[in-house]
Amino acid sequence: MAYSPDPARIPAPVAGSARQNIASGNMLGMAAMMTWAAGFPAAEVLLQTWPSLTIITARLIMALSVLFPLWLLVEGPSKILSANWPRALVIGGFGFGLGTYLLLVAQAFTDPVTVALVASCAPLIGAILEVRAKTRRLNKQFAFGVIASIIGGIIATSGLAPVQLGLGAMCAILATTLFTWASMKTVQAFPDLGTVGRSTITFTGALVMVSTLLAGSAVLGFEVAPRVAIDMEQIGMLAIYAIVAMSVSQIMFIGAVDKLGVAVATFHINTAPFYVMVIMVLLGSAWNWTQAIGAAIVGLGVVASQLQSRS
Repeated sequence: MAYSPDPARIPAPVAGSARQNIASGNMLGMAAMMTWAAGFPAAEVLLQTWPSLTIITARLIMALSVLFPLWLLVEGPSKILSANWPRALVIGGFGFGLGTYLLLVAQAFTDPVTVALVASCAPLIGAILEVRAKTRRLNKQFAFGVIASIIGGIIATSGLAPVQLGLGAMCAILATTLFTWASMKTVQAFPDLGTVGRSTITFTGALVMVSTLLAGSAVLGFEVAPRVAIDMEQIGMLAIYAIVAMSVSQIMFIGAVDKLGVAVATFHINTAPFYVMVIMVLLGSAWNWTQAIGAAIVGLGVVASQLQSRS
């Protein structure tokens, strides 16, 4: 992946195309977070009666039941058969599979707020990964954008509960790093696939990983089955959580990573608490100005990070 071009130093038609890429990438990032946020209320319903690891496994199964036919329709069987499946199992298994599991472990040792605060550092992790991969040069605007995004994410999730550090926080840091790394590698490792194919192939790796973890949990005697009979309400909540908040969201997020780079794309993750709050307001909850202000600061960071230096 090449460095982002400076519109001041390239022909106008090319600069215009770059600006269109930036605009469409940001729209994809926003839409990805809106659909991802829709999954949180659905997850709350499922968590009342389903073990967490079972939810993740069922979510991936339902998501892939939609993604595979869509991939077949969009790119055809030859792309599926010729894809780099071993690479996908590694990236998806460790990045999206193990990463998601570690996020659950982190929440078990701490609380959702601590996990959210650690996840707000994803832009910094993304920037470090891109600099190491030599796909991004740091400048003042981008550094300001990273700082603003992290501060906005912290504000959006602050004041809800005390932060707990220790082993749980370390698991959250590792989970966030794995997810950010996998998002970057999903774009880099499969250049011949579209966003649907990239999402499907890596989610397959994630399913293999979490299925293995679920089987291990069952062997060790942990609870893996839902505690009540599965009804239509639960199936509906799982559909929202899997299809809208996972399949659709991931396709758009990988598209954003492709256009913006993983560092800028992950800025949008810090707006998720605001979108969740908006959804909850529509369901009857109160407006939260702290989350709105945090989202506005993240938005400032997104804009600042993409201003081109003209020096």
